[in-house]
Amino acid sequence: MAAVAEPTSLRRYAWLSIAAALATIGLKSTAYFLTGSVGLLSDAMESLVNLAAAILMLWIVEVAARPPDDDHAYGHTKAEYFAGGAEGVLIVLAAGGIGWTAVARLLAPRPLEQLGLGLVISLAASVINLVVALILLRAGRRHRSIALEADGQHLMTDVWTSAGVLAGIGLVALTGWEPLDPIVAILVAVNILWTGYRLVRRSALGLLDTALGEVQQTQLKTILERHTGPELQFHAVRTRQAGSRQFISMHVLVPGAWTVRRGHDLLELIEAEIRAAIPGTTIETHLEPLEDPASFLDAGLDPERSNP
Repeated sequence: MAAVAEPTSLRRYAWLSIAAALATIGLKSTAYFLTGSVGLLSDAMESLVNLAAAILMLWIVEVAARPPDDDHAYGHTKAEYFAGGAEGVLIVLAAGGIGWTAVARLLAPRPLEQLGLGLVISLAASVINLVVALILLRAGRRHRSIALEADGQHLMTDVWTSAGVLAGIGLVALTGWEPLDPIVAILVAVNILWTGYRLVRRSALGLLDTALGEVQQTQLKTILERHTGPELQFHAVRTRQAGSRQFISMHVLVPGAWTVRRGHDLLELIEAEIRAAIPGTTIETHLEPLEDPASFLDAGLDPERSNP
């Protein structure tokens, strides 16, 4: 079951990411200076982006954890989308720097040195990133934190990037064809660019109040269909996500002869079923009389009915 974490818990993950970035920057930079590999240089540059993103995440989780106030009645959880977007932009900039360096080396190849030691050091850095990435991804899913997930995905991309770089260096060692190193670095830059684009896109969609995921939408639809009948209908059913928080709103139509108590008890039952299926959801319901034509004037608020 997903849960919203306390700020202290999320800070712990942010500090773990910072420590991992510092360690990998040191290891990968050492590997680059030993070998002269532009592929390893690209790997080290991406770790600098990791560090900047981890520091940003540390600040963002503090902001996102602030409780609702007079100016932000729904809380501050959307702040996490700014972390994801900023990280995506940093990744794109890093990809540009890597590509520039790699093209220059491709035009003027340089022999690599001490490949064995450089590969071992870079492999150690990749193992650190892999372990921390798995921890962050698991924590991000558990706490529904896009900031943790984005950082975990970035580190996992770094792991695959390192694997590609190591493969390129290994091929240079086996074949002696030096252009392989910058060619792999260019491929790494393209991969990083794609990762940056996806993070920026996901953050932008979050700021645009994207609906809940397909699985959650199906769960909600199943619950509402189970209650729908001659005396009970639903419309204006809308969902959205805001960082770790989820929101569902709907209009519930019942016979006008029902008492307020009966309508209230029904809404409590439906909301309880939704919260059990989709934990941590804020639900807003609006009760309307089924016989009143005015109750159907807002049926167009349904996303399915609003689309031509």
